Amino acid sequence: MTLRQSPLRSAHEAAGAGFTDFGGWEMPVDFDSIRAEHAAVRNSAGKFDVSHMGQAVVSGPDAATLTGRLTTNDVGALSSGEAQYAAITDEEGVMLDDTVVYRLPGDWDGEYLFVPNAGHDGEMADRWESHRTEWGLDATVENRTEAYAMVAVQGPDAVDLLDREVEAELASLDRFEVTATRVAGTDALVARTGYTGEDGVEVVCRVEDAGAVWSAADCRPCGLGARDTLRIEAGMLLSGQDFDPEEEPRTPYEAGIGFAVALGTEFVGRDALAAVAEDGPAEKLLGLTLDERGVPRHGYPVESPDGERVGHVTSGTMSPTLGEPIGLAYLPRAYDKPGREVCVVVRDEPKKAHVTATPFLS
Repeated sequence: MTLRQSPLRSAHEAAGAGFTDFGGWEMPVDFDSIRAEHAAVRNSAGKFDVSHMGQAVVSGPDAATLTGRLTTNDVGALSSGEAQYAAITDEEGVMLDDTVVYRLPGDWDGEYLFVPNAGHDGEMADRWESHRTEWGLDATVENRTEAYAMVAVQGPDAVDLLDREVEAELASLDRFEVTATRVAGTDALVARTGYTGEDGVEVVCRVEDAGAVWSAADCRPCGLGARDTLRIEAGMLLSGQDFDPEEEPRTPYEAGIGFAVALGTEFVGRDALAAVAEDGPAEKLLGLTLDERGVPRHGYPVESPDGERVGHVTSGTMSPTLGEPIGLAYLPRAYDKPGREVCVVVRDEPKKAHVTATPFLS
Protein backbone atom coordinates (compact mmCIF):
# COMPACT_ATOMS: atom_id res chain seq x y z
CA MET A 1 0.00 0.00 0.00
CA THR A 2 1.30 3.47 -0.92
CA LEU A 3 1.81 5.63 2.14
CA ARG A 4 0.21 9.06 2.29
CA GLN A 5 2.68 11.93 2.47
CA SER A 6 2.67 15.30 4.18
CA PRO A 7 2.96 18.40 1.98
CA LEU A 8 6.16 19.07 3.96
CA ARG A 9 7.75 15.73 3.00
CA SER A 10 10.50 17.26 0.82
CA ALA A 11 11.40 19.83 3.48
CA HIS A 12 11.79 17.08 6.07
CA GLU A 13 13.93 14.99 3.75
CA ALA A 14 16.19 17.99 3.08
CA ALA A 15 16.54 18.47 6.85
CA GLY A 16 17.78 14.87 7.25
CA ALA A 17 14.68 13.40 8.87
CA GLY A 18 14.25 9.69 9.39
CA PHE A 19 10.80 8.46 8.41
CA THR A 20 8.30 5.89 9.69
CA ASP A 21 4.89 4.54 8.76
CA PHE A 22 2.32 5.97 11.13
CA GLY A 23 -1.37 5.38 10.51
CA GLY A 24 -0.73 4.93 6.80
CA TRP A 25 1.35 8.12 6.55
CA GLU A 26 5.08 8.42 5.96
CA MET A 27 6.07 10.86 8.69
CA PRO A 28 9.35 12.04 10.27
CA VAL A 29 10.25 10.06 13.39
CA ASP A 30 13.27 12.26 14.20
CA PHE A 31 15.51 14.94 12.72
CA ASP A 32 18.48 14.92 15.10
CA SER A 33 17.81 12.89 18.23
CA ILE A 34 14.61 12.19 20.11
CA ARG A 35 16.22 13.31 23.35
CA ALA A 36 17.35 16.66 21.91
CA GLU A 37 13.97 17.29 20.32
CA HIS A 38 12.17 16.35 23.54
CA ALA A 39 14.37 18.73 25.55
CA ALA A 40 13.72 21.58 23.11
CA VAL A 41 9.97 21.34 23.71
CA ARG A 42 10.30 21.07 27.48
CA ASN A 43 12.80 23.93 27.74
CA SER A 44 12.02 26.33 24.89
CA ALA A 45 10.08 25.35 21.74
CA GLY A 46 9.86 22.77 18.98
CA LYS A 47 7.72 22.37 15.87
CA PHE A 48 5.92 19.26 14.64
CA ASP A 49 4.35 18.43 11.31
CA VAL A 50 1.03 16.88 12.31
CA SER A 51 -0.58 16.93 8.87
CA HIS A 52 -1.29 13.22 9.30
CA MET A 53 -4.10 14.14 11.68
CA GLY A 54 -7.52 14.12 10.06
CA GLN A 55 -9.44 17.30 9.25
CA ALA A 56 -13.21 17.06 8.80
CA VAL A 57 -15.59 20.03 8.60
CA VAL A 58 -19.29 19.77 9.44
CA SER A 59 -21.60 22.58 8.33
CA GLY A 60 -25.30 23.26 7.91
CA PRO A 61 -28.27 23.81 10.25
CA ASP A 62 -27.79 20.49 12.08
CA ALA A 63 -23.97 20.51 12.25
CA ALA A 64 -23.90 20.91 16.04
CA THR A 65 -26.60 18.28 16.57
CA LEU A 66 -24.83 15.73 14.39
CA THR A 67 -21.40 16.28 15.94
CA GLY A 68 -22.88 16.35 19.43
CA ARG A 69 -24.56 12.98 18.95
CA LEU A 70 -21.32 11.39 17.77
CA THR A 71 -18.91 12.74 20.39
CA THR A 72 -19.02 12.39 24.16
CA ASN A 73 -18.57 16.02 25.23
CA ASP A 74 -21.11 18.87 25.12
CA VAL A 75 -20.78 20.36 21.63
CA GLY A 76 -23.78 22.59 22.31
CA ALA A 77 -21.80 24.38 25.02
CA LEU A 78 -19.16 25.62 22.58
CA SER A 79 -19.17 29.28 21.65
CA SER A 80 -17.63 30.60 18.45
CA GLY A 81 -13.84 30.11 18.63
CA GLU A 82 -13.90 27.43 21.34
CA ALA A 83 -12.74 23.82 21.25
CA GLN A 84 -13.14 20.72 23.39
CA TYR A 85 -11.60 17.29 23.76
CA ALA A 86 -13.95 14.30 23.33
CA ALA A 87 -14.17 10.61 22.58
CA ILE A 88 -16.02 8.97 19.71
CA THR A 89 -17.78 5.87 21.03
CA ASP A 90 -19.93 3.02 19.76
CA GLU A 91 -23.25 1.85 21.27
CA GLU A 92 -21.37 -0.07 23.99
CA GLY A 93 -19.41 3.02 25.01
CA VAL A 94 -16.18 1.63 23.54
CA MET A 95 -13.83 4.28 22.17
CA LEU A 96 -13.44 4.28 18.39
CA ASP A 97 -11.19 7.34 18.50
CA ASP A 98 -10.52 10.51 20.45
CA THR A 99 -10.72 13.94 18.90
CA VAL A 100 -10.73 17.70 19.36
CA VAL A 101 -13.87 19.49 18.17
CA TYR A 102 -13.60 23.17 17.18
CA ARG A 103 -16.50 25.54 16.71
CA LEU A 104 -14.95 27.70 14.03
CA PRO A 105 -14.70 31.47 14.55
CA GLY A 106 -15.66 34.50 12.53
CA ASP A 107 -17.14 33.92 9.09
CA TRP A 108 -17.21 30.17 9.79
CA ASP A 109 -19.28 30.40 12.98
CA GLY A 110 -21.72 27.49 12.99
CA GLU A 111 -19.25 25.19 11.24
CA TYR A 112 -17.37 22.54 13.23
CA LEU A 113 -13.94 21.10 12.58
CA PHE A 114 -13.14 17.78 14.21
CA VAL A 115 -9.73 16.13 14.12
CA PRO A 116 -9.61 12.31 13.99
CA ASN A 117 -6.34 10.50 14.49
CA ALA A 118 -4.00 9.44 11.69
CA GLY A 119 -5.66 7.12 9.20
CA HIS A 120 -9.13 7.53 10.72
CA ASP A 121 -10.30 10.49 8.66
CA GLY A 122 -12.16 8.51 5.98
CA GLU A 123 -13.76 6.17 8.50
CA MET A 124 -14.95 9.01 10.71
CA ALA A 125 -16.21 11.16 7.85
CA ASP A 126 -18.20 8.14 6.66
CA ARG A 127 -19.55 7.66 10.19
CA TRP A 128 -20.79 11.26 10.29
CA GLU A 129 -22.37 10.93 6.85
CA SER A 130 -24.14 7.62 7.56
CA HIS A 131 -25.59 8.85 10.85
CA ARG A 132 -26.64 12.14 9.26
CA THR A 133 -28.64 10.14 6.71
CA GLU A 134 -30.00 7.72 9.32
CA TRP A 135 -31.15 10.55 11.57
CA GLY A 136 -32.45 12.75 8.72
CA LEU A 137 -30.28 15.73 9.67
CA ASP A 138 -29.39 18.70 7.48
CA ALA A 139 -25.60 18.84 7.54
CA THR A 140 -22.68 18.63 5.13
CA VAL A 141 -19.57 16.61 6.03
CA GLU A 142 -16.33 17.32 4.18
CA ASN A 143 -13.12 15.36 4.67
CA ARG A 144 -10.48 18.04 4.10
CA THR A 145 -7.44 16.06 5.25
CA GLU A 146 -5.83 16.22 1.80
CA ALA A 147 -6.52 19.97 1.50
CA TYR A 148 -5.22 21.07 4.90
CA ALA A 149 -1.86 20.88 6.64
CA MET A 150 -1.31 21.15 10.38
CA VAL A 151 1.76 22.39 12.23
CA ALA A 152 2.15 22.31 16.03
CA VAL A 153 4.53 24.68 17.81
CA GLN A 154 4.95 23.56 21.40
CA GLY A 155 6.93 24.59 24.46
CA PRO A 156 7.14 27.40 27.05
CA ASP A 157 8.48 29.83 24.42
CA ALA A 158 6.17 28.71 21.61
CA VAL A 159 3.57 31.47 21.83
CA ASP A 160 6.12 34.30 22.04
CA LEU A 161 8.18 32.76 19.23
CA LEU A 162 5.29 32.47 16.78
CA ASP A 163 3.53 35.66 17.85
CA ARG A 164 5.79 37.78 15.65
CA GLU A 165 4.56 35.88 12.57
CA VAL A 166 0.84 36.03 13.43
CA GLU A 167 -1.51 38.98 13.01
CA ALA A 168 -3.64 37.98 16.00
CA GLU A 169 -2.29 38.44 19.53
CA LEU A 170 -1.64 34.83 20.55
CA ALA A 171 -1.09 35.67 24.21
CA SER A 172 -4.76 36.67 24.47
CA LEU A 173 -5.86 33.24 23.20
CA ASP A 174 -6.90 30.98 26.09
CA ARG A 175 -6.38 27.22 26.18
CA PHE A 176 -8.79 25.47 23.81
CA GLU A 177 -9.60 28.64 21.92
CA VAL A 178 -9.13 29.04 18.16
CA THR A 179 -8.89 32.14 16.00
CA ALA A 180 -8.84 32.86 12.26
CA THR A 181 -5.81 34.97 11.42
CA ARG A 182 -2.81 35.22 9.11
CA VAL A 183 0.42 33.36 9.77
CA ALA A 184 3.49 34.28 7.72
CA GLY A 185 1.17 36.15 5.35
CA THR A 186 -1.18 33.19 4.80
CA ASP A 187 -4.73 32.54 6.01
CA ALA A 188 -4.85 30.03 8.87
CA LEU A 189 -6.63 28.84 11.98
CA VAL A 190 -4.55 28.98 15.16
CA ALA A 191 -5.65 27.04 18.25
CA ARG A 192 -4.04 27.03 21.67
CA THR A 193 -3.98 23.26 21.87
CA GLY A 194 -1.35 20.52 21.75
CA TYR A 195 -0.24 17.02 22.62
CA THR A 196 2.92 17.53 24.66
CA GLY A 197 1.89 18.74 28.10
CA GLU A 198 3.41 22.15 27.30
CA ASP A 199 1.88 25.44 26.21
CA GLY A 200 1.72 26.04 22.48
CA VAL A 201 -0.45 26.28 19.41
CA GLU A 202 -1.58 24.21 16.46
CA VAL A 203 -1.90 25.91 13.07
CA VAL A 204 -4.26 24.66 10.36
CA CYS A 205 -3.56 26.02 6.89
CA ARG A 206 -3.99 25.12 3.22
CA VAL A 207 -1.48 22.58 1.93
CA GLU A 208 0.01 25.15 -0.44
CA ASP A 209 0.81 27.39 2.54
CA ALA A 210 2.37 24.66 4.71
CA GLY A 211 5.94 25.55 3.77
CA ALA A 212 5.52 29.19 4.74
CA VAL A 213 3.99 28.30 8.11
CA TRP A 214 6.65 25.66 8.81
CA SER A 215 9.48 28.10 8.01
CA ALA A 216 7.90 30.86 10.09
CA ALA A 217 8.26 28.77 13.25
CA ASP A 218 11.96 29.39 13.89
CA CYS A 219 12.65 26.53 16.29
CA ARG A 220 13.89 22.94 16.30
CA PRO A 221 11.94 20.53 14.06
CA CYS A 222 10.72 17.49 15.99
CA GLY A 223 9.46 14.10 14.89
CA LEU A 224 6.97 11.54 16.12
CA GLY A 225 9.54 9.97 18.45
CA ALA A 226 9.71 13.07 20.66
CA ARG A 227 5.97 13.58 20.31
CA ASP A 228 5.49 10.13 21.83
CA THR A 229 7.87 10.60 24.78
CA LEU A 230 6.34 14.01 25.50
CA ARG A 231 2.76 12.75 25.46
CA ILE A 232 3.62 9.76 27.69
CA GLU A 233 5.17 12.08 30.29
CA ALA A 234 1.94 14.11 30.07
CA GLY A 235 -0.18 10.97 30.50
CA MET A 236 -1.97 11.48 27.17
CA LEU A 237 -3.59 8.69 25.16
CA LEU A 238 -2.39 7.27 21.86
CA SER A 239 -5.21 5.97 19.66
CA GLY A 240 -4.57 2.41 18.48
CA GLN A 241 -2.30 1.71 21.43
CA ASP A 242 -3.79 2.91 24.73
CA PHE A 243 -7.21 2.14 23.29
CA ASP A 244 -8.39 0.39 20.14
CA PRO A 245 -11.89 -0.92 19.36
CA GLU A 246 -10.47 -4.29 18.28
CA GLU A 247 -7.19 -4.85 20.14
CA GLU A 248 -7.77 -2.74 23.27
CA PRO A 249 -11.51 -1.99 23.61
CA ARG A 250 -11.89 0.58 26.38
CA THR A 251 -14.43 3.13 27.59
CA PRO A 252 -13.45 6.73 28.36
CA TYR A 253 -13.75 5.94 32.08
CA GLU A 254 -11.25 3.09 31.81
CA ALA A 255 -8.93 5.27 29.73
CA GLY A 256 -9.00 8.07 32.31
CA ILE A 257 -10.86 10.68 30.26
CA GLY A 258 -14.20 10.65 32.04
CA PHE A 259 -13.88 14.45 32.20
CA ALA A 260 -14.64 14.47 28.44
CA VAL A 261 -17.99 12.67 28.88
CA ALA A 262 -21.11 14.83 29.24
CA LEU A 263 -23.80 12.39 30.37
CA GLY A 264 -26.37 15.16 30.29
CA THR A 265 -26.26 15.10 26.48
CA GLU A 266 -27.48 12.48 24.03
CA PHE A 267 -24.76 10.69 22.08
CA VAL A 268 -24.05 7.20 20.74
CA GLY A 269 -22.97 5.09 23.72
CA ARG A 270 -24.38 7.44 26.34
CA ASP A 271 -26.54 4.84 28.13
CA ALA A 272 -23.71 2.31 28.31
CA LEU A 273 -21.37 4.94 29.72
CA ALA A 274 -23.93 6.08 32.28
CA ALA A 275 -23.92 2.53 33.67
CA VAL A 276 -20.11 2.50 33.81
CA ALA A 277 -20.09 5.87 35.55
CA GLU A 278 -22.53 4.60 38.18
CA ASP A 279 -20.66 1.39 38.97
CA GLY A 280 -17.13 2.55 38.19
CA PRO A 281 -14.84 0.82 35.67
CA ALA A 282 -13.35 -2.53 36.62
CA GLU A 283 -9.95 -1.43 35.30
CA LYS A 284 -8.24 1.92 34.86
CA LEU A 285 -5.28 3.22 32.89
CA LEU A 286 -2.67 4.08 35.50
CA GLY A 287 0.85 5.44 35.49
CA LEU A 288 3.79 3.23 36.47
CA THR A 289 7.40 3.98 37.33
CA LEU A 290 9.98 1.19 37.32
CA ASP A 291 12.25 0.97 40.36
CA GLU A 292 14.79 -1.22 38.55
CA ARG A 293 16.62 -1.12 35.23
CA GLY A 294 14.41 -1.78 32.22
CA VAL A 295 11.77 -0.02 30.15
CA PRO A 296 8.05 -0.91 30.22
CA ARG A 297 6.91 -1.54 26.65
CA HIS A 298 3.55 -2.02 24.96
CA GLY A 299 2.12 -5.45 25.84
CA TYR A 300 4.41 -6.24 28.77
CA PRO A 301 2.54 -8.05 31.60
CA VAL A 302 2.05 -6.39 34.98
CA GLU A 303 2.01 -8.63 38.06
CA SER A 304 1.32 -8.26 41.75
CA PRO A 305 4.38 -8.62 44.02
CA ASP A 306 3.46 -12.30 44.53
CA GLY A 307 3.47 -13.02 40.79
CA GLU A 308 -0.24 -12.88 39.89
CA ARG A 309 -0.88 -11.22 36.53
CA VAL A 310 -3.07 -8.15 37.08
CA GLY A 311 -2.74 -6.13 33.88
CA HIS A 312 -0.55 -5.03 30.99
CA VAL A 313 1.40 -2.04 29.73
CA THR A 314 0.02 -0.05 26.81
CA SER A 315 2.71 2.65 26.47
CA GLY A 316 6.14 3.12 27.98
CA THR A 317 9.47 4.89 27.61
CA MET A 318 12.59 6.00 29.40
CA SER A 319 11.47 9.49 30.40
CA PRO A 320 13.98 11.99 28.98
CA THR A 321 12.90 14.61 31.53
CA LEU A 322 12.80 12.44 34.65
CA GLY A 323 15.50 9.94 33.74
CA GLU A 324 13.20 7.15 34.90
CA PRO A 325 11.37 4.35 33.05
CA ILE A 326 7.66 5.17 32.99
CA GLY A 327 4.58 3.69 31.41
CA LEU A 328 0.80 3.45 31.25
CA ALA A 329 -0.97 0.20 32.13
CA TYR A 330 -4.50 -1.09 32.62
CA LEU A 331 -4.87 -2.40 36.17
CA PRO A 332 -7.80 -3.23 38.49
CA ARG A 333 -9.19 -0.01 39.94
CA ALA A 334 -8.14 -1.13 43.43
CA TYR A 335 -4.58 -0.43 42.29
CA ASP A 336 -5.34 3.26 41.79
CA LYS A 337 -3.20 4.27 44.75
CA PRO A 338 0.09 6.10 44.08
CA GLY A 339 2.95 4.06 45.51
CA ARG A 340 1.15 0.72 45.16
CA GLU A 341 3.80 -1.91 44.42
CA VAL A 342 3.63 -4.03 41.26
CA CYS A 343 6.06 -5.76 38.91
CA VAL A 344 6.45 -5.27 35.16
CA VAL A 345 7.69 -8.36 33.34
CA VAL A 346 10.53 -7.14 31.09
CA ARG A 347 11.89 -9.88 28.82
CA ASP A 348 10.60 -12.59 31.18
CA GLU A 349 12.10 -10.93 34.25
CA PRO A 350 9.84 -9.24 36.83
CA LYS A 351 10.99 -5.69 37.58
CA LYS A 352 9.80 -3.84 40.66
CA ALA A 353 7.59 -0.85 39.93
CA HIS A 354 5.01 1.35 41.59
CA VAL A 355 1.83 3.15 40.58
CA THR A 356 2.41 6.83 39.84
CA ALA A 357 -0.11 9.62 39.42
CA THR A 358 -0.32 11.10 35.93
CA PRO A 359 0.75 13.37 34.42
CA PHE A 360 4.24 12.25 35.44
CA LEU A 361 5.44 15.86 35.34
CA SER A 362 3.97 18.19 37.94
